[in-house]
Amino acid sequence: MKKIREAHVAGMFYPSDPKVLKKQINDFFDLVKIDINYKNVAGIISPHAGYMYSGKTAAHGFKTIQNKKYKTVIVISPSHREYFHGISIYDGDAYKTPLGEIPIDKAMKTEIISKSDLIFEGIEGHRVEHALEVQLPFLQMSLSNFELVPIVIGDQRKQYVNELGEVLSHFINDNTLLVASTDLSHFYTKSQANILDSRVAEHINKFQFEELQNDLEGKRCEACGGGGIVALMKALKMNNYNSSSVVAKSDSGDITGDESEVVGYLSAVIYN
Repeated sequence: MKKIREAHVAGMFYPSDPKVLKKQINDFFDLVKIDINYKNVAGIISPHAGYMYSGKTAAHGFKTIQNKKYKTVIVISPSHREYFHGISIYDGDAYKTPLGEIPIDKAMKTEIISKSDLIFEGIEGHRVEHALEVQLPFLQMSLSNFELVPIVIGDQRKQYVNELGEVLSHFINDNTLLVASTDLSHFYTKSQANILDSRVAEHINKFQFEELQNDLEGKRCEACGGGGIVALMKALKMNNYNSSSVVAKSDSGDITGDESEVVGYLSAVIYN
């Protein structure tokens, strides 16, 4: 019997009805205009709030991979509800959304785990985590068929993040896409958030993942999935990728009109 990770936040973070979900994502794509044809896209950084808040921002990143083909997508997520040591890859057969099941790339999963004592197969971080799940309908609407390696980081300290980046560097090729799921600062005023979030964006645009890691640790900026950004960029840098662009940046106040306490979002693309 297959072990399936069922959709946990459908109906909360995004629509549970497949037709409504498809229409919402297509509407986001219709609103987005990408002026550059990014070639050899190997990585995306994407927000993970409810679609009404960050869906349009997320669509900017995913639109750069529409009609491209990847065999495997590695999604790197923070863990919001569970703390655990190490890095967890789902131990089941598939992740499910209202748009269908996405099979796990078991061969790649096994090989990744074999390269590090810090990375393990388990359910930790996957039970109710939204940050990974909300990326999947966008991927399903952007790509035809692909397999998934769902990774949740339980501890984002430098030791774990750096090792994940080094391990993932062995799996970078034209058939593999990396996605790092993150939101930015939480509950500052819009002007304060813009200062903090612009620092993250600047580091991404300049491909400064080590500087980003230092600023995150020094509390000079915020990103709940910052470890995933650093691991993704390190893995790609080790494979001679050195171009990255923030393609959209926003905050929740753009939707709600409340600028007193906002959450920041951005989308970025890493390419050659």
